[in-house]
Amino acid sequence: MCIFCDIVAGKIPAYKLYEDDEVLAFLDISQVTKGHTLIIPKAHCDHFLACDSEQMQAVMRVAQRLGKHIMESIGANGMHILSNIHEAAGQSVPHFHVHLIPRYDENDSCVITFNPSEKQNLEQLQKQLTL
Repeated sequence: MCIFCDIVAGKIPAYKLYEDDEVLAFLDISQVTKGHTLIIPKAHCDHFLACDSEQMQAVMRVAQRLGKHIMESIGANGMHILSNIHEAAGQSVPHFHVHLIPRYDENDSCVITFNPSEKQNLEQLQKQLTL
């Protein structure tokens, strides 16, 4: 079993913020910023791309509702909502989860940087990636 499945099963304690039949939300043990929260489906799926649409919708409904509540409750000025897929993208627990990371100002402890890459052929990428 994975660590998040153990939390769902009650084998590992968590600071729960929301729970229903399908979804659990709890404070991340490694608070990047005050209020950093994880939202997971209770049924295991490895990552965002592996979940069925019902799991995805349930998690995102809670993410939106809880995100609004967190921002209003603790005075955050913004929020990152993200999900990592596989280790190359920073996924450390192989169970789909969404991070709600409240932001307070540019000097808080969260740093997400987008550096420009080499110039891409957008026409070629469009042809390759269009559904």
